[in-house]
Parts: sequence; structure tokens; C-alpha cells
Amino acid sequence: MTLSLLFFVIIGAISLAAAYGVVASRLPIHSALFLLAHFAMLAVLYITLDAQFLAATQVIVYAGGIVILILFVIMLIGSEKIENQGDYRSWTPYVAMLLGLFLVSTLTYTLLVQYNGGAIDGTALAGGAPPVVGLALFTQYILPFELAAVLLLVALLGALLLARRPKLEQRS
Repeated sequence: MTLSLLFFVIIGAISLAAAYGVVASRLPIHSALFLLAHFAMLAVLYITLDAQFLAATQVIVYAGGIVILILFVIMLIGSEKIENQGDYRSWTPYVAMLLGLFLVSTLTYTLLVQYNGGAIDGTALAGGAPPVVGLALFTQYILPFELAAVLLLVALLGALLLARRPKLEQRS
């Protein structure tokens, strides 16, 4: 086992452990800190792929901006311990599993069609240089880019609906 492969395995394991900590933690503040650690490990993985621009963007935008925003929201709302609530919909785990299987199958199909067993050209995006990444995003990958924007909008609306307080009963 080479040293670079060992480094990748260690950083990947830390990244997966931090991602699990985001989901499994009962305190929202701990989840946010696990998310920060996960984003930092992703930046390290980008550096190992010679994508310094993407690593810097990962640190500035996600670790520096998004996690700080999440921490401010947690501080404003409060960070009580999240307890299991018995009144949940029994069908949601099944829908989540179905959507997860759909995601894995589409990713597998895309990888099999795109690379077709050949070697992956790691120099295609020139280390994540901004002009090359921008040209690739807005020509070849415009549809997934716009779909990601719509997905983020729907997630924002869903978060707003979940966080909204119920209306007080009107007196008649």
C-alpha cells in the first residue's frame, strides 16, 4: 500500500465518520461542527486531486459561509437536544430508501455510460481552474447545474414550511 493511498483512506474514513456524526448527533451544534469537519476533509481530498481552486472554494463558501450561517441559526433558535418523537409517518423511511436506491442506481448508470471501462482522464478540468470549470458547468453540465438550483430552492421552501410555527387558534 502506497503512502498516498494510505493518506486517502485515512482522510476518507475521517470524512465518512464526520458525515455520520452530522446525522447521528442529537445536539444540533455538534451536527454543525461535524459538518465543518466533513467539509474540511473534502477540501483536503480536493487538494489531493490537484484541484486547489475547488478546495479553496470549499473552505471559503461551505466551511466559512454555510456552516457559520447554520451556527447562527442554531444560536438564534436554540439548541435543545433532539428527542425521538413517536408520532412520525411510518412511510417516510420507505420513501427515503426508495429515493436512495434511485440515487445510487442513477449514479452507477452514469458512471458506466460515461467512462465505459476506460481510464478516467484526471487532467480534464485542469486542476479546477475557474475558466475551465465555468466553461464545463455552463456548456456540458448546464442541465444538472440548473436542476441543483431547483433542488436547493425546493429544500429551502421545505425547511421554511417545517420550521414555521403553527397559527394560534382564532377566537370566535
